[in-house]
Amino acid sequence: MKKTFLSLCFIIITALIFPPGCSIKKIAMNQVANALTGKTSGTVFSGDNDPELVGDALPFAIKMYESLLTANPGHQGLRLQTGSLYIMYANAFLQTPAVMLPETEYKKQEFVFKRAKNLYLRGRDIILSGLENKFPGLREALRKRNFNHALQSTTRKDAPLLYWAGAGWLGAYAIDPFDMDLGMTLPAAAALMERVFKLDKNFADGAIHEFYILYYGSLPEYMGGSAAKAREHFDQALAVSNGKSTTAYLSLATTVSIKEQNLAEFKALLNKALAMDADSVPEKRLVSILNQRKAKWLLEHMEDYFLETEESDPAPEEKGT
Repeated sequence: MKKTFLSLCFIIITALIFPPGCSIKKIAMNQVANALTGKTSGTVFSGDNDPELVGDALPFAIKMYESLLTANPGHQGLRLQTGSLYIMYANAFLQTPAVMLPETEYKKQEFVFKRAKNLYLRGRDIILSGLENKFPGLREALRKRNFNHALQSTTRKDAPLLYWAGAGWLGAYAIDPFDMDLGMTLPAAAALMERVFKLDKNFADGAIHEFYILYYGSLPEYMGGSAAKAREHFDQALAVSNGKSTTAYLSLATTVSIKEQNLAEFKALLNKALAMDADSVPEKRLVSILNQRKAKWLLEHMEDYFLETEESDPAPEEKGT
């Protein structure tokens, strides 16, 4: 571990001291980028058990990744990491805590929502630029709704870029559904996700199914929403994760259960998320802890989502006269 750390420090120093355009500097920058975007790099954040530590560290980490990306714009792994971290930070450490603010802090909530929307779109654009570099004309084809033409050359290796671009896009709209200009572009975001599903039906251990629970569960029927489809993806998400997806439980509870005013299901789903051992899936430990915090808050604020928060007892049988 010590040797690895010292080697990385040497590479970073080399990248800083050599002048722009120097081939040694380019090699060093690539080595730094590769070291920071390897298969296990993401678990430094996602596997942590202290959300506050991660939340405080992420802004610096994101700007460091972005600085490296500026110096090495062609590194797709660095582009994916930078864009996805913006989107994850916007969701986990801006939007979600803002949702749980009391009504008296509506001004703060509005401010944080604007920040989250901005970072969702920033992350999306960073990743779309990577896709555009790889597939020239993709963004224009998406704008013109020529989705098949735009995405036909993408392969399974491109699924992470497609997924995170779509997630940032849809996340920004979900936080501000009155942005009509952004709303007009949503079919393009949906097309990215559909392509991910076509390329890899169980992408990221069921993350694509977790997305579709929210997607079909939250949209009204006239826009393509479907409780049945949301439940199908819920079942698939649990199957792929061996029942260990706290996100799947929260996603169904906060969409379909609330829409149908099914309080019993709402409570059962959230209690299942709370009962899960966050350490059972180490690489998703942070997400599980954050989901469990939200589940607890939702159970404490059921009256905000249900007309009746007491499940009615069966009426007693009438006695004969």
